[in-house]
Amino acid sequence: MDHLDWHMARAALQWQAELGVSDAVGDVPIDRYEVPAQSPKQPAAAPPRAGLPQSALTALDPVAVAEAAAAAAGDLLALQLALQNFSHCDLRRGARNLVFGRGAAEARVMILEDAPGRAEDLQGLPFAGPAGQLLGKMCAAIGLNWLEEVYTASVIPWRPPQDREASAAEIAMIQPFLRRHISLAAPQVVICMGNISCQAVLGKPGLSKLRGIWQEGFAVPVLPMAHPLSLFRQPVRKKQAWQDLLTLKAWLRAQTEKGKA
Repeated sequence: MDHLDWHMARAALQWQAELGVSDAVGDVPIDRYEVPAQSPKQPAAAPPRAGLPQSALTALDPVAVAEAAAAAAGDLLALQLALQNFSHCDLRRGARNLVFGRGAAEARVMILEDAPGRAEDLQGLPFAGPAGQLLGKMCAAIGLNWLEEVYTASVIPWRPPQDREASAAEIAMIQPFLRRHISLAAPQVVICMGNISCQAVLGKPGLSKLRGIWQEGFAVPVLPMAHPLSLFRQPVRKKQAWQDLLTLKAWLRAQTEKGKA
């Protein structure tokens, strides 16, 4: 490299000063053209955390984490706490409250909705607002005591953004909690009110085709039915809902008679 003359060196220093350079890097100048290229040092690998295998640290499976957390819950309160501490579902970031369940444990009927709406998100309760009021009237119409014989829950415990449907990945990571929820609530029958609840419990969507037809999910009888909100939007479906309620009433009566025999 040719040496700079005095004028060029002075101009170069002035240009560097205008850029904000105030200090030299070292006392001895270095010709970068003569320094051999060196590959950057790789950062040292962090030591593995005690008690966890390396494979678990490199790729945590949210479904496996959910299964372990759900299995460790010994009652509904512990399961609710496990869901609150489950950090792998991004839906929780935009939700106001966790929507878990309400009603008497070991109630005869467990009713599931797909996911919280605005009213449920605000109150932290499933079937809140007008939907809950109509559902209470529907249960009373077939002689079901809302406080003693019905337990309600939400399949997806956090309200999705813009009330969109939950994704397959979100359903998969919540499913272990739902399975444990049904096991701990111990209902005689589960009512799935929506496509997502059918997908999570039965492994298949399509409420319009499934409603009113007995199924089985998680070793429990399941009856798909329309959500109360859909009856507000489509009043013509009230006749179908009443037929499904009568189907449920007949089944519950049969179970009561069987228990007396």
